[in-house]
Amino acid sequence: MIKRGIGMLILLMSTSLVFAQQYEANWNSLNKRGIPAWFSNAKFGIFIHWGVYAVPSYAVVGPGGYSEWYWHNLRGTKEGSHQQVQAFHDKNYGKDTPYENFESQFTASLYNPQQWAEVFRRSGAKYVVLTSKHHEGYCLWDNKQANESWGHSWNAVTGTPKRDLLGDLTDAVRKEGLKMGYYYSLYEWFNPLWLKDKQRYVKEVMTPQFKDLVTRYKPSIIFSDGEWELTDTAWQSPSLLAWLFNESPVKNEVVVDDRWGSNTRGKNNGATYLTSEYGSGMQPGVIWEESQGIGQSYGYNRMETADDYKKSADLVLMLVDIVSRGGNLLLDIGPTADGRIPVIMQQKLLDIGKWLEVNGEAIYDSKPWTVSQQWSAGKRPETKEASFMSGYNISQLVKKSDQHANVELFFTQKPGAVYCFVPSYRQQVWIRNYTPAKGVIASVLGSSKAIKWQQKGKDCLVDLSSLHPGDVPEGLLVVKMKG
Repeated sequence: MIKRGIGMLILLMSTSLVFAQQYEANWNSLNKRGIPAWFSNAKFGIFIHWGVYAVPSYAVVGPGGYSEWYWHNLRGTKEGSHQQVQAFHDKNYGKDTPYENFESQFTASLYNPQQWAEVFRRSGAKYVVLTSKHHEGYCLWDNKQANESWGHSWNAVTGTPKRDLLGDLTDAVRKEGLKMGYYYSLYEWFNPLWLKDKQRYVKEVMTPQFKDLVTRYKPSIIFSDGEWELTDTAWQSPSLLAWLFNESPVKNEVVVDDRWGSNTRGKNNGATYLTSEYGSGMQPGVIWEESQGIGQSYGYNRMETADDYKKSADLVLMLVDIVSRGGNLLLDIGPTADGRIPVIMQQKLLDIGKWLEVNGEAIYDSKPWTVSQQWSAGKRPETKEASFMSGYNISQLVKKSDQHANVELFFTQKPGAVYCFVPSYRQQVWIRNYTPAKGVIASVLGSSKAIKWQQKGKDCLVDLSSLHPGDVPEGLLVVKMKG
């Protein structure tokens, strides 16, 4: 008995040692992998928040007014919004109506994935990220773990839509030549097993469900979320990502974000890109992505008016600002419960695409220049680097002000070319501390008219005075210095 006990102890210690070694090896492997280059070159993606929350499609308008959090707010577990959401719910649906009843109205009856994908292509985006499952737990594909763990149908194929919403869009997006990826929430607010036994949920629901999604649909990108309740160890993220990077069918192409545990967000470990959400983003030197809705919500919020949506010119400016600092923009839309992209959102996307048709060469595959922005003289306003709800607004920072300096120019570069983004037309563009090589040719993208430049001390003066209305496209101008 004693020998047997000692043997068991040695076996357990050996097993623990092997597990620890595997864990360490997993993270070492992850950190050395790097991030596939296609992601940094793409620059612009479309985010889609679509689920049962599209039925009530309600949130208090303002920063953090996310309609996809309706169920959470209805339960009164998020500060600030419970009373308003509860009042809205009681008035329109009845006090005792459970959230799950909304599933019967999530019909997707007008869903046309081909039309969606065409709009995305015309927007100039290079990749698409759809919510495969948000925190409510409802899956947009036929997943058995969802139904089994909830004890009833809780996916789009066995549920009301009777359709593989995720698969159909995946096929349509790829036919348009774009890369397809998925947002995936690790946790689910009110999943019975999650509430009862989190480790069983990780083992029996989250892990097999994630592998099912990846194996079936082969995403180019995974936007993980809902990680903050547990550490990466508790989520078993290292081993899951080791599977993703070494064994999965997308091991060579897939890109993942930094949301894999309460201790991982914001850490640049070489395996994941950093995320910024309605934030100010980051500076060159790391791979990062800013996500925002066209309005103030990710899911469709019917309480938002036209004034709550960003202007098309401001969306272009936001893209330029982010790309100049080495980031990507993941711009979100929220479809309706019957499967339509609101026309106002479609128009914004097409406006961006029209600008990119002319100026895309200064965006795609570009790198940050020696400086990202050029400021006017004066005191710069404080723009703290923050990844969440920073209040950062580049549209305000480019405006001239008596109180503070403003951003005059943005820059990107490619081999043999520097691109200078001019927010609004001016006859003379001064690029400070820049001496072009001899023979450099200046031009404005979208115009065939020649322009001149000359050196003025340490600065370069580009003369746009010869241009007239009609010589250049409308909107933000791009000066190209080639040679």
